[in-house]
Amino acid sequence: MLVTSQAARRRELDQLLEDVPPDREVAAMAQRIARRLSIRRRPRDTRQERGTGALASVPYRYGSDDIDLDKTIEMLTERPRPEDTDIIVRERMGSRRAAVLIVDVSGSMRGEKVRIAAATVAALSADLSGAGDQLAVVAFWSDAALLKPLTTRATPTALLDQLLRIPARGLTNVGFGLQVAQTELARSAARRRTAILLTDAVHNAGPDPRTFARRFPELHVLLETDGEHDAPLGRDLARLGHGRMAPVHSHRDVAPALNRVLTN
Repeated sequence: MLVTSQAARRRELDQLLEDVPPDREVAAMAQRIARRLSIRRRPRDTRQERGTGALASVPYRYGSDDIDLDKTIEMLTERPRPEDTDIIVRERMGSRRAAVLIVDVSGSMRGEKVRIAAATVAALSADLSGAGDQLAVVAFWSDAALLKPLTTRATPTALLDQLLRIPARGLTNVGFGLQVAQTELARSAARRRTAILLTDAVHNAGPDPRTFARRFPELHVLLETDGEHDAPLGRDLARLGHGRMAPVHSHRDVAPALNRVLTN
């Protein structure tokens, strides 16, 4: 199953990252970008964030003790070594948001591509910092890996450090990244569930990613245009995913692009 294979893939990636030293210069750059970058916050009804909403089954986050036994048993049959978050509980959900950032790390993560990734991670981390908001990060190349689940916390610098320590890969399997992201996003019971795909859309491995784009409630595409790119595919993915596409040529374009695609 995808969940099992993804867990094994994550273990392999963790082992690989242990052998790759962090880039201190890039980490410092990410911190500078994070400090000065922000995107407009949308108004929210804070009354709905106090646990007054409808009951929903969600992964355990050390809050509710109302276990959904049927869904927990279903989850545990897939996990021979379960973690705390494999327990499913019932919680009252407010107007939370959940987002998955899907980052193309195929080829070389250098120059402006690094700055664009840093700006995107920093902007989304800042925007999704409210109570109950969730952010996940998926990296993909010819393969894909869940770097940060929705239910864990990590700083923008730590996330970027993980992205940059993945060895450069030549092929780009956009569909695999979308599959992993859709599986993670489906775990959330947030009222608004969004995916943001950061890529040049030069898809050259695996099945047609358009098939997977249709499964998202909201999929936006930030199309990197500083080099070779496939704008028609980017537009198709956004359209099929009920979202929007915005071109980004440099890291300075990231905040305006996110404003355009995320503001209703």
